Amino acid sequence: MRLVIKVGTSTLAHSTGKLNIRRVEGLCKVISDLKNAGHEIVLVSSGAIGMGVGKLNLTARPCDMPTKQAAAAVGQCELMYTYDKLFSQYNHVVAQILVTGDDIEHPVRREHFINTMERLIRLGALPVINENDTVATAEIAVGDNDTLAAIVAVNAGAELLVLLTDIDGLYSADPKICPSAKLIPVVEDIDDDIRALAGGAGSSLGTGGMATKIRAAQICTNDGVDVVIANGADPAILYDIVGGTAKCTLFRGKNR
Repeated sequence: MRLVIKVGTSTLAHSTGKLNIRRVEGLCKVISDLKNAGHEIVLVSSGAIGMGVGKLNLTARPCDMPTKQAAAAVGQCELMYTYDKLFSQYNHVVAQILVTGDDIEHPVRREHFINTMERLIRLGALPVINENDTVATAEIAVGDNDTLAAIVAVNAGAELLVLLTDIDGLYSADPKICPSAKLIPVVEDIDDDIRALAGGAGSSLGTGGMATKIRAAQICTNDGVDVVIANGADPAILYDIVGGTAKCTLFRGKNR
């Protein structure tokens, strides 16, 4: 199948902002194996600002825009260097694509983006997509890679979007404060009750949260794309997701 995998900062990095080496190595190994099995994969990767924070030895995610942009510039280099090194070990080529909201909204630029992504996939490369945070200040302030991943999945003609995060999926209540909260395995329709289950932002290094993931699921399911929210602590869960046996929340695409 063709799938888009989105990994958040909480999956890629420790709370210090430093790279979670074991997890990222595992992620690259599993994705490489899935590609070897014939799956077409696009990776949407957060982590540039978070990794820049660690690389620059900052004590916390910066609040001012110039420092966020500087952290993104440093962190993006580190991120792609890491992906290139790790995927090369399994004979896979990575390609960086940085986009902004304007790129997606402008018809001609969107077509160029789709054509480039499609050709990279056909050539066997792994597109690694992130927001261009060094110039897209509005997206640093209000954007998120969950939404970006949904837009990529729709434009790539993907069958499945996988959102890897630090929680198993959507729960009936916040499992961090409600021990009786239950994982919701399947969501057939995203209504006000489902949206009400979303909380606020995620980790201190990231910008996402369950609300952005549900919005992303809405974008995809309206276009017939299935969406999975799953815990990325063990990247091997991707095998179970592809096989349909993972502990996660599946949002079914409409007309499927």
